[in-house]
Amino acid sequence: MADARIPDKPALEGLESKWDDAWKAQRTYAFDRARAAEVGKAGIFSVDTPPPTASGSLHIGHVFSFTHTDLKVRFERMRGKTVFYPMGWDDNGLPTERRVQNYYGVRCDPSLPYDPDFTPPFEGGDNKSSRAADQVPISRRNFIELCERLTVEDEQHFEALFRQLGLSVDWTQTYRTISDDTIRTSQLAFLRNFERGEAYQDLAPTMWDIDFRTAIAQAELEEREQPAAFHRVAFHRTDGAGDVHIETTRPELLAACVALVAHPDDERYQPLFGTTVRTPLFDVEVPVLAHPLAQPDKGSGIAMICTFGDVTDIVWWRELQLPNRTILGLDGRVVPDAPDAITTDAGKAAYAELAGKTVFSAKKRVVELLQESGELVGDPKPFTHVVKFYEKGDRPMEIVSTRQWYLRNGARDEALREQLIALGAEMSWHPDFMRVRFENWTNGLTGDWLVSRQRFFGVPIPVWYALDENGERDYSRVLTPDQASLPVDPSTDVPPGYTAGQRGMPGGFDGENDIFDTWATSSLTPQLAGGWERDPELWNLVAPFDLRPQGQDIIRTWLFSTLLRSALEDDRVPWTDAAISGFIVDPDRKKMSKSKGNVVTPADILAQHGSDAVRYWAASSRLGTDAAFDPQNPTQIKIGRRLAIKVLNAAKFVLSFPVPEGAEITHALDASMLASLHAVVREATKAFENYDHARALEVTESFFWTFCDDYLELVKERAYNQTDVGQASAALALRVALSSLLRLLAPVLAFAAEEAWSWFNEGSVHNAEWPVTPEEESGDTAVLTAVSQALIGVRRAKTEAKASQKTPVASLTIAGPAATLDAIRVAEGDLKAVGRIAEISYADADALAMTDIVLAPQED
Repeated sequence: MADARIPDKPALEGLESKWDDAWKAQRTYAFDRARAAEVGKAGIFSVDTPPPTASGSLHIGHVFSFTHTDLKVRFERMRGKTVFYPMGWDDNGLPTERRVQNYYGVRCDPSLPYDPDFTPPFEGGDNKSSRAADQVPISRRNFIELCERLTVEDEQHFEALFRQLGLSVDWTQTYRTISDDTIRTSQLAFLRNFERGEAYQDLAPTMWDIDFRTAIAQAELEEREQPAAFHRVAFHRTDGAGDVHIETTRPELLAACVALVAHPDDERYQPLFGTTVRTPLFDVEVPVLAHPLAQPDKGSGIAMICTFGDVTDIVWWRELQLPNRTILGLDGRVVPDAPDAITTDAGKAAYAELAGKTVFSAKKRVVELLQESGELVGDPKPFTHVVKFYEKGDRPMEIVSTRQWYLRNGARDEALREQLIALGAEMSWHPDFMRVRFENWTNGLTGDWLVSRQRFFGVPIPVWYALDENGERDYSRVLTPDQASLPVDPSTDVPPGYTAGQRGMPGGFDGENDIFDTWATSSLTPQLAGGWERDPELWNLVAPFDLRPQGQDIIRTWLFSTLLRSALEDDRVPWTDAAISGFIVDPDRKKMSKSKGNVVTPADILAQHGSDAVRYWAASSRLGTDAAFDPQNPTQIKIGRRLAIKVLNAAKFVLSFPVPEGAEITHALDASMLASLHAVVREATKAFENYDHARALEVTESFFWTFCDDYLELVKERAYNQTDVGQASAALALRVALSSLLRLLAPVLAFAAEEAWSWFNEGSVHNAEWPVTPEEESGDTAVLTAVSQALIGVRRAKTEAKASQKTPVASLTIAGPAATLDAIRVAEGDLKAVGRIAEISYADADALAMTDIVLAPQED
């Protein structure tokens, strides 16, 4: 009698919702804290899960990398580990603010009062068409409320998609990077950094995004090819001995020029070192200096130092102790007041022509003025070069002088840098070559980590400043809160020892308005998820975490910064292993990104092909390896769907054979199949242990098709025949193999494996024991190999004879090596049954071959 749990026509459709509901109701993936306390750290597998940015939509890259993590997590859970697999949402930061601006048609103006009845002008902006000039200004509090509203909605969509994908996350263990708990943790960690002298404030040249109006850290920069032009400009020697020609791409910064610089060994300019020249247009006297960073083979070999055109200008300015004549404001426009060094009427008049202009307009006007004055030599020479951008910005970075908060990161501290490199070496990297990228980044840092941002939706920097008798900030008197009062918002809260009435008053205080860079909070994801300084018992159970999974592009940001915070706080690694996924590339091998417009959103792919098929595609790629994805022809996904369907159908077929009570493996072919399966279990287990999920899938899938196409065909007649003495052995072997195969495939085909498992087992396959192998093997794998090859030969012979595979064979001769023939003889009965062969003869040969095949006469 058929088992009522087995459907008449197994199908993949509907499995995602069916099993997600069941897993949720049965708490299949819940972190068992009581058991964790019993087994201790050694029995726990904890994951520092990447918190996706909750702004917009997930893309196929998220599906790819998060599946890689889930494969390892499911394996460890089945191996008996108590799994701590949380999920976080990265709510704060510039991407969220930009999405809110465009979605609701608003922009933040902190000077405006809060409007409790505010209604946004519209909802559903496309992230592109909403211009800043058309956006309605609203108070900071109103703006933050809209940020929170939209991110919560996005998070709900993200969770639904991740559930559809089958991530075995414990959805009761979640956090947001803007919650009160998170703000408290982030502020507490910073205050400890400040107390130890690791966090400090400084007025210095800052990489600045003029659209977002905020400082940007080194790790957030990217380089893009941009058109430019060399302008050959004449500086005039003060001694009247002629002109010195420099070539610059930024003539608009001539008013900010503080020196000329050439290489110390450049004989052309050695006579000029120590002398001065006067700038064109502005007639300011500046020195000619030597520095080894000057490039003799670039342009005319001598350059102007401006405050500040690029990062090299900062180095020259700092090391040569030059004055600061910054002319660009925070809005990217030339400031109204000319530098004090410009004293002549002509110079002031020239500067007045530039005041208030954008960089582009100022450059155009300076070139016109230089042409009029005759100080531009020849025409500009167009070329392209690499320019630094904020990774999410649209216009090149500018460098302005601002007061910012920094965190020491080893750039100027050799001992700390060596500590970070040593901790990185303690970790296991998958793949190992990704360690080099971390080390190169760490050794190449040029400045400490800038952690403050001039934005609105984020974690407030928890400090105030005492005001002097003139009401000016005294930056040497930083006021900090008590730990018990966290979280705080200095823009509304009052520091210890002061009253609200003293805000902004002489002798009173002023609150910090800046917030933390989003990475300053995301660098604390182990602490946020693991209950650091909030739940000590949990923290001691899960930290250091076992796994940090992430993309290769954020080694320099997320991985480095998390390791830094752990080193500063605990002098240890935050995890034992780092698993680095590759990129998703389009059919032209270009990385998928929103800026390129080639991103694929996964919802339609999951709905069309099924989650197991998509999981199979992701699992087929090794860590650190880029994977091509063509949504028009997703070959690997189609292969995965075929495999998942075959799993259901094969399971239904295997379960149709009853297993008698007391059945044992007595047939050589059955023992051989199980021995082959045990070899697969050992290899797949080793692969999963080494974070090589692709190899585990490869060997399992290969055996599965051999099992279905060869072994199942070979034994089905025997398994059907209740009178055959070998029936019990075949039925038992099939059932044992099915059980092992479903568990081997469960990390990849999470839904199909669970469905088939439920037909003959209680409980979830995902909490079942990972397959184990016997210490001593009774079967000979050569039997299955040889008989499978013989069956293939029989099938080929029938095909070549243009006969149906059901055509009986009167006789045939199997030729081959003696050992192969001996292996076939022990399973001759099964081979005869499946091939419908009446008589088999054997002959010695060097290679296996089917000869002298005589097909039985076809009946009319």
